Amino acid sequence: MSRTIRRRELLIAGAASGTALLGMPVSRVFGAQPAAPDPDFHVYLAFGQSNMEGFPGIEAADKTGVDPRFQMLAAVDFADLGRKQGQWYPAVPPLCRSSTGLCPADYFGRTLVAQLPQRVRVGVVNVAVAGCKIEMFDRDDWQAYAATAQPWMKRIIEEYGGNPYQRLVDVARVAQQKGVIKGILLHQGESNTNDTAWPEKVAKIYRNLLADLKLDAAKVPLFAGETVNADQNGATASVNQIIAQLPKAVPTAHVVSSKGCEARADRLHFTPAGYRELGKRYADAVLALA
Repeated sequence: MSRTIRRRELLIAGAASGTALLGMPVSRVFGAQPAAPDPDFHVYLAFGQSNMEGFPGIEAADKTGVDPRFQMLAAVDFADLGRKQGQWYPAVPPLCRSSTGLCPADYFGRTLVAQLPQRVRVGVVNVAVAGCKIEMFDRDDWQAYAATAQPWMKRIIEEYGGNPYQRLVDVARVAQQKGVIKGILLHQGESNTNDTAWPEKVAKIYRNLLADLKLDAAKVPLFAGETVNADQNGATASVNQIIAQLPKAVPTAHVVSSKGCEARADRLHFTPAGYRELGKRYADAVLALA
């Protein structure tokens, strides 16, 4: 038997047994295999309008004490913070874009890691557009809506490569390389006041996300937060009656109450304290299903 043939046989035998032969690792023989997603890395997608972005202004206390088990995947470049699109970072706010503030996803993640076993990590991916209607995330018709947007909104859209829905899908696929998507968080509705078709519009977006990301609805529920509540004189509190109908259109949807969550003087956005409480309630809704 020739020396070349014998060497090939030894390499194949070594690979089959999971060992390295002749000083050559198995990964060098057949090529390194990518690591499988970590089932203990729980990823949540977040989307919506300005309250999911987080109203600008972050209190100093919110920039400290973030458990390293809580991570954020940058959906855009955060030039002033040195964050690059598609990379994971400690989830110190802002989580959406450089110009945004504290949002529900902040204390959602902090609450989860405080309650879940130490082996579990939590990651969030946040794509939100201030002032947008839910139509912004319609995979098929978003362009018609975006064409009518104000210049300031178009600038936000451009930060997401001109297509916020597709950017959410793209970064979600990056997240799936490391972890497992466990749920979708939504906070939107202020711009769809009196739109009784809102639940069905959300249902379509949810179905498209599941299809594009190859997700199972039973394993990836949807959590939708109410707008500023009537008890805070919310300017769009009436839409909460429409949001309440979402579980009829999406059986795996859960509505997160905003009752008692402190609002700003504009009656549209939450204060930092309001965002903290609302984020905890999103987490409580997730934990209740565990």
